[in-house]
Amino acid sequence: MCGSAPGAISSGWTTFRHDAQHSGCTAAVGPSIPNIQWTFATKSSVISSPALGANGTIYCGSNDDNLYAVNPDGSLHWKYAAGGTVQSSPAIGADSTIYVASVDYHLYAINPDGSLRWAFLTGKPIVSSPVIAVDGTIYIGSEDGNLYAVKPDGSQKMGLFHRLHHRCFSSARCRRYHLCQ
Repeated sequence: MCGSAPGAISSGWTTFRHDAQHSGCTAAVGPSIPNIQWTFATKSSVISSPALGANGTIYCGSNDDNLYAVNPDGSLHWKYAAGGTVQSSPAIGADSTIYVASVDYHLYAINPDGSLRWAFLTGKPIVSSPVIAVDGTIYIGSEDGNLYAVKPDGSQKMGLFHRLHHRCFSSARCRRYHLCQ
């Protein structure tokens, strides 16, 4: 993971591919000659894409079962130990809550200080990344074949959405659902 360009932190990159539309675009201007400012090592591979908090903190999951909060200078701010690998890319809510999933079947809501707010249990591992709707609802797909709608307080919203025929690996890619009551 490399340091960010000046201006990128102030623009915020709070979810996978930047925004609710997953555009992957920002108004921030990167360096004209890129160079590695720092690296941060975890004890295993990092598949998770980082999310950037409004205060510059960088959040990233690792296959060493941790969600990391890294300061803009590359030093560790805190780490949260999940019950399994964290391949999911974090999403950051309007109140700065960090949402991330793990193969331990849970969607986690982590406070900005690294403490657990709540954990939502699904039926199988989660490798997809959460998406936050304008109303604060968190959507996450699980290998149990379901897309879950979770309220910001950690309770399930409506029913669950059931994927037809295929497992759900990416919340952004799943298209055909039925609402199950």
